[in-house]
Amino acid sequence: MTKELELAKLLREMANDALLPLHESRLVFGEGDPDAEVMLIGEAPGFYEDLEGKPFVGRAGKLLDKLIEEADHQRQEFYITNIVKRRPPNNRDPLPEEIGAYKPYLEKQIDIIAPKIIIALGRYAMNYFLPEGKISRDQGKIFWWQNALLMPLYHPAAALRRADLVNDILGGLKKISALTAEYETLLQKREPHTEDSHPRTKEQPQLFS
Repeated sequence: MTKELELAKLLREMANDALLPLHESRLVFGEGDPDAEVMLIGEAPGFYEDLEGKPFVGRAGKLLDKLIEEADHQRQEFYITNIVKRRPPNNRDPLPEEIGAYKPYLEKQIDIIAPKIIIALGRYAMNYFLPEGKISRDQGKIFWWQNALLMPLYHPAAALRRADLVNDILGGLKKISALTAEYETLLQKREPHTEDSHPRTKEQPQLFS
């Protein structure tokens, strides 16, 4: 089965899952290249995302597109989604139980795409992968998460409120080409890890330096 068909099957499963929270909002599954080497993952859809059914299409999304282009990439190169697939009321922060409910679907999405690099946009996306992480301390750093390189970055919505964060986001996006080019070498040099130290369970991903 191709990745496109696997993603379509997963989308149908989500649409038919009556137990998922936030059913009053539109399902925003994600979009982009199924064979992308890079996944961008935010926290949850907002007003415009709920309206259009696509991730990152509002003001924050337009800023993200601009920064992606400034980093010599195009949005369509990536696969873009959120940890929670429906808009919380009034754009409030997603609740832990909402993140937990959508978690199995995000994990399947990541498994299907199998990216080399995951960029977690904002603290909620970062804490999905790094529960003890702090965005002000860890943004722009590189971690291992399973067999993907994980880079937390500030959410572009934060940069709309604080213009000084724009360069931090851009600096991280500019690392993508080098990380992609060096990925296989880095993976070969990575210390082996056991199931007991799997990033999803006890240990945090290793910081790559």
